[in-house]
Amino acid sequence: MNIGELPLPREQVVRIVRMALEEDAPHGDLTSQAFVPASAHAEAEVVAREAGVFSGAEVLRSVFAEIDEHIGVGCEVEDGEAFAAGARLAVVRGPARAVLRGERVALNLLQRMCGIATLTARYVAAAQQTAPRVRVVDTRKTTPGLRILERHAVRCGGGHNHRFSLSEAVMAKDNHLALVHNLTAAIQSARAQLPHTTHIEVEVDRLDQIETVLAGGADTIMLDNFSPEDLRRGVALIDGRAIVEASGGITLETISEVAATGVDVISVGALTHSVRSLDLGLDLRLAQE
Repeated sequence: MNIGELPLPREQVVRIVRMALEEDAPHGDLTSQAFVPASAHAEAEVVAREAGVFSGAEVLRSVFAEIDEHIGVGCEVEDGEAFAAGARLAVVRGPARAVLRGERVALNLLQRMCGIATLTARYVAAAQQTAPRVRVVDTRKTTPGLRILERHAVRCGGGHNHRFSLSEAVMAKDNHLALVHNLTAAIQSARAQLPHTTHIEVEVDRLDQIETVLAGGADTIMLDNFSPEDLRRGVALIDGRAIVEASGGITLETISEVAATGVDVISVGALTHSVRSLDLGLDLRLAQE
């Protein structure tokens, strides 16, 4: 996928960065003010301590731009690009106090985004071993306030995005269905109320629910926590009449088998809710002005 097709909205990135910087240094950086001369300039390298997939160039630039317009940031890898342990990912140059103020916020966001991109790439590779056209997608199980960044990182890893918010699509899950007496009628009623462009997805946890959902006219049917054998049966029953999504507890060890069942989409909450931040460092040294 061309990451440039879905660039990060700059205004949302800036809002996240400003909140993070305010949290980290609400009244300035006392240590740097006490130890580092105001005239000192620094050059810092962002270095990978382990291999991974890069995500967050725009975020890195935005952090330092918010602190001091005189800081220069040069990224040496692009979003979506794989890198080896020891690789230099970016160079930051500018007033030393300003570079130090942005160090932790920049690394926190960059490490998380690279961690998500790296994990996503592993899931995509495992799934596409058996089903080259299957889509691996994220969920709404994201860090509050960071969803736009985490979804971008999923794309950098070769994954795709599910709906961004509750406002984007209809997705009836178990807690919705517990309040419904006639599922077919409920789906038909929803379809009649909604614009014709609105996508309707319905979750099922039993094979015998599928025909009822199809009769209502759902666009996507999510087969939740199905065994591989039941996923195959579900795909056969749906028979192209709706998009088939598999979800529920899917791991790196199981995703290849899930993909082989013929589903169209595999949603994995672990891409964002259980990810480990990648180990990156920012190595700083004094520089001449």
